[in-house]
Amino acid sequence: MGAGMRCAVLGDPIGHSLSPVLHRAGYDALGLSWTYEPHQVRTGHLPQFLATLDDSWRGLSLTMPLKREALALVEDCSLRARFAGGVNTLVRTTYGWAGDNTDYPGAVAAVREKYDAPIHSCAVLGAGATAGSTGLALVELGARSVTVLARDAVRAEEARAVIAGHPSRPEVRIEPLEARPEVDALVTTIPVAAQIAPLVAAWRDVPLLFEVVYDPWPSPLVAAATGTVVNGLDLLVHQAVLQFELFTSQPAPLAAMRAAGEAALGLTPVDASV
Repeated sequence: MGAGMRCAVLGDPIGHSLSPVLHRAGYDALGLSWTYEPHQVRTGHLPQFLATLDDSWRGLSLTMPLKREALALVEDCSLRARFAGGVNTLVRTTYGWAGDNTDYPGAVAAVREKYDAPIHSCAVLGAGATAGSTGLALVELGARSVTVLARDAVRAEEARAVIAGHPSRPEVRIEPLEARPEVDALVTTIPVAAQIAPLVAAWRDVPLLFEVVYDPWPSPLVAAATGTVVNGLDLLVHQAVLQFELFTSQPAPLAAMRAAGEAALGLTPVDASV
């Protein structure tokens, strides 16, 4: 792959993104003179942004609120992107931009790295694209019953449909955010501000907590957890590794990328594996 290629992460807001730290660490480790920058792109503005990019651009990481928008925009999408109901990765090809999703397989890898007990049931806090992709990951890992917990049942229907579309045909239902079903694992995609004391107390003893938020850290749910915690950095690193390989066509330096993320968040390796 040629020198001086350009990549970026797009979203709104975008200033908090740790993706530039991870990808740049990967470039440094492999001696690639590539660049990776954050760009604020609001809902509805993705087509205009793509139209400004020349052939020096190789890959784009997409975050909120662009994942579902990109799915409808890009004709060439991987099966896993369509399966997950969102595109978080765009790769330049000879015929345009191809869409993929690394959130879903990255979440599977993040959980497998830390947790090997059976997962028969899980709950997902939240209703966005990340709720759908992480819920799918837990089904991939064995969950046959999934409860989507959300304030807005209508908005949660899209996440429910994504998870229910898994070939294993899990049972997926929607309940209020305050519900507390008996499950083996909890995935939380809600912001720290929504992690109020009653909710935190209700979930402190869940065997596996998968917290996708990594800043601020630790979240209230993580601070109270008594079981295994898979954190947002685990997810971010594993999905970034897959993106890195799609962009560069080279094996990603996982250890270097993880160390850079830990340093940026002020975590020691022990802190990061809470």
